Amino acid sequence: MPLGLAALDGLFAAFDDLRAALDGNDAAAIEAASTKVSMAAAAARAIGAWRSEPDVVERLNRLLPLIEAARVRTNVLADYTSQRLAILTSNGARNAPLTYGRR
Repeated sequence: MPLGLAALDGLFAAFDDLRAALDGNDAAAIEAASTKVSMAAAAARAIGAWRSEPDVVERLNRLLPLIEAARVRTNVLADYTSQRLAILTSNGARNAPLTYGRR
Protein backbone atom coordinates (compact mmCIF):
# COMPACT_ATOMS: atom_id res chain seq x y z
CA MET A 1 0.00 0.00 0.00
CA PRO A 2 1.44 3.39 -0.96
CA LEU A 3 2.22 5.76 1.86
CA GLY A 4 -0.48 8.21 0.74
CA LEU A 5 -3.17 5.53 0.96
CA ALA A 6 -2.03 4.55 4.45
CA ALA A 7 -2.25 8.19 5.55
CA LEU A 8 -5.74 8.46 4.09
CA ASP A 9 -6.79 5.30 5.92
CA GLY A 10 -5.75 7.06 9.12
CA LEU A 11 -7.80 10.07 8.08
CA PHE A 12 -10.84 7.87 7.40
CA ALA A 13 -10.50 6.31 10.86
CA ALA A 14 -10.09 9.72 12.47
CA PHE A 15 -13.26 11.04 10.81
CA ASP A 16 -15.17 7.93 11.88
CA ASP A 17 -14.06 8.59 15.46
CA LEU A 18 -15.09 12.23 15.13
CA ARG A 19 -18.51 11.24 13.82
CA ALA A 20 -19.01 8.88 16.73
CA ALA A 21 -17.87 11.54 19.21
CA LEU A 22 -20.20 14.15 17.70
CA ASP A 23 -23.11 11.74 18.17
CA GLY A 24 -22.32 11.56 21.88
CA ASN A 25 -22.42 14.19 24.59
CA ASP A 26 -18.82 14.01 25.77
CA ALA A 27 -16.90 17.22 25.08
CA ALA A 28 -13.57 15.56 25.93
CA ALA A 29 -14.22 12.82 23.36
CA ILE A 30 -15.06 15.43 20.73
CA GLU A 31 -11.88 17.32 21.50
CA ALA A 32 -9.78 14.14 21.38
CA ALA A 33 -11.35 13.10 18.07
CA SER A 34 -10.78 16.59 16.65
CA THR A 35 -7.12 16.38 17.63
CA LYS A 36 -6.89 12.97 15.98
CA VAL A 37 -8.38 14.39 12.75
CA SER A 38 -5.91 17.27 12.86
CA MET A 39 -2.96 14.95 13.31
CA ALA A 40 -4.16 12.58 10.57
CA ALA A 41 -4.70 15.49 8.19
CA ALA A 42 -1.19 16.78 8.92
CA ALA A 43 0.23 13.32 8.24
CA ALA A 44 -1.62 13.12 4.91
CA ARG A 45 -0.57 16.66 4.01
CA ALA A 46 3.08 15.88 4.78
CA ILE A 47 3.22 13.36 1.92
CA GLY A 48 3.95 15.61 -1.04
CA ALA A 49 3.74 13.39 -4.13
CA TRP A 50 0.47 11.63 -3.32
CA ARG A 51 -1.67 14.08 -5.28
CA SER A 52 -0.56 12.54 -8.58
CA GLU A 53 -1.60 8.98 -7.67
CA PRO A 54 -5.05 8.11 -9.09
CA ASP A 55 -5.85 5.70 -6.24
CA VAL A 56 -5.19 8.40 -3.68
CA VAL A 57 -7.28 10.96 -5.54
CA GLU A 58 -10.16 8.46 -5.76
CA ARG A 59 -9.92 7.73 -2.03
CA LEU A 60 -9.87 11.45 -1.27
CA ASN A 61 -13.08 11.84 -3.25
CA ARG A 62 -14.65 9.11 -1.11
CA LEU A 63 -13.51 10.98 2.01
CA LEU A 64 -15.24 14.24 1.03
CA PRO A 65 -18.74 13.15 2.20
CA LEU A 66 -17.33 12.25 5.63
CA ILE A 67 -15.67 15.65 5.89
CA GLU A 68 -18.88 17.40 4.86
CA ALA A 69 -20.94 15.36 7.32
CA ALA A 70 -18.58 16.28 10.16
CA ARG A 71 -18.77 19.95 9.16
CA VAL A 72 -22.56 19.90 9.11
CA ARG A 73 -22.81 18.07 12.45
CA THR A 74 -20.41 20.52 14.03
CA ASN A 75 -22.43 23.48 12.77
CA VAL A 76 -25.71 21.95 13.93
CA LEU A 77 -24.31 21.20 17.38
CA ALA A 78 -22.82 24.69 17.68
CA ASP A 79 -26.17 26.24 16.70
CA TYR A 80 -28.03 24.00 19.15
CA THR A 81 -25.65 24.95 21.94
CA SER A 82 -25.98 28.62 21.11
CA GLN A 83 -29.78 28.37 21.20
CA ARG A 84 -29.71 26.54 24.54
CA LEU A 85 -27.42 29.16 26.03
CA ALA A 86 -29.69 31.93 24.78
CA ILE A 87 -32.72 30.22 26.36
CA LEU A 88 -30.90 29.66 29.63
CA THR A 89 -29.72 33.25 29.68
CA SER A 90 -33.20 34.54 28.97
CA ASN A 91 -34.85 32.34 31.58
CA GLY A 92 -32.06 32.73 34.08
CA ALA A 93 -32.30 36.50 34.10
CA ARG A 94 -35.96 36.31 35.13
CA ASN A 95 -36.25 33.10 37.12
CA ALA A 96 -32.93 32.37 38.82
CA PRO A 97 -32.77 33.17 42.50
CA LEU A 98 -29.91 35.27 43.72
CA THR A 99 -27.10 33.12 44.93
CA TYR A 100 -25.59 35.84 47.03
CA GLY A 101 -27.78 38.34 48.79
CA ARG A 102 -27.01 42.01 49.05
CA ARG A 103 -26.25 43.39 52.47
